Amino acid sequence: MSFQIGGKRQVDRFRVVERALRKAAPHALVEAVQDALAAHYAAVSVELLMADYATTILQPVQSLPWTADPVSVHASAPGRAFGAQEPYVETDEAAGLAVVHLPVSVRGDRIGILTVRLPADAYDKDTAAELAEVAEALGHGIVVAERDTDLYLQARRADRLTLAAEMQWQLLPGRSCSRPEYDLGAQLEPAYAIYGDNFDWSASERHLTLTVTNGMGEGIEAALLTNLAINALRNARRAGLSLADQACLADQAVYGHYRGAVHLSMLLLRFDLETGEAEVIDAGSPRMWRVRHGRPEAVELDAQLPLGMFEDTLYSAQHFRVEPADRLLFISDGVYNVASPAGERYSEKALARAMTSTRLLPPSQVPRAVLHELAGHRGSIDADDDAMIVCLDWHGRP
Repeated sequence: MSFQIGGKRQVDRFRVVERALRKAAPHALVEAVQDALAAHYAAVSVELLMADYATTILQPVQSLPWTADPVSVHASAPGRAFGAQEPYVETDEAAGLAVVHLPVSVRGDRIGILTVRLPADAYDKDTAAELAEVAEALGHGIVVAERDTDLYLQARRADRLTLAAEMQWQLLPGRSCSRPEYDLGAQLEPAYAIYGDNFDWSASERHLTLTVTNGMGEGIEAALLTNLAINALRNARRAGLSLADQACLADQAVYGHYRGAVHLSMLLLRFDLETGEAEVIDAGSPRMWRVRHGRPEAVELDAQLPLGMFEDTLYSAQHFRVEPADRLLFISDGVYNVASPAGERYSEKALARAMTSTRLLPPSQVPRAVLHELAGHRGSIDADDDAMIVCLDWHGRP
């Protein structure tokens, strides 16, 4: 949008802010946005809050190293905007300000919240739309900047990561993703001390490839095993190999290094974005559930050998089809094996109830909600295994 002052046509305000973002040093994106919004939108203050790895709190970037208190994702105005992924506006009548909380996300991957305080009489429909674009541009800027600075990664941490968790989080593609054909959301627990569980995804014009792994072992060894397998799968996928050949190459990589001493369970899927036809290889995998017409049911697959167990294992893909409005959930053993203080295992019946109770939530929120219920079942006992949930909502193409 262009506007006029003193009879002279001025440059589009949003473009000025976007240009400032592109020119800013990687560690200075927030300061660049703050200066530009103050100059062109009369903003009084600007604050960036980053979601932590467990997605339970939002931490101010400007306060590093943690001189300001974080805010809750579940019980705060910024958290309300983060959960709904919609701008949320408060009014400070005493100061005459509008306080606008804007989701910062990139293609469905929720990064945090940009909070802008500006005069209430300067906030209108057009300004609201422009500020939403500013928040989106900031998200893209953060993704690029993370190649050159640790600032935004540090701001995601409510506690120190173990080295194994550091390796695993760096391996992930994100925690959520949205395209017209599907929505994806995933979460790992315990977020700051994960071992070998992992998920990976990649989309092209025609296909979505999804990998869900249930690692073996603990600590660094588990993380190294998962890193080897995931990168072998990526190498094969980027070479254009079939799904079965991707599994075979990763199997050879793991066996070639460990000679059968350890192995990796994996679920490998490829969806045709146009038809919903899917291939799947169940290599000792996490389990798959489907929610269709509101009814959750376990999907039985042909079990094959885990990666790296034996030399030259051959894999074959089986086929199934997803329909618009289907929800698929992929769940690791760390969910099923959780015991209550009384020793009662978390049952499939309890899991089905959790799927039903979260059926109206978007995929980006489902894993966190189910894991929260799981933590309630476990009580005060520390988790002794990773727990991973990946949620896929299928929309299909018209």
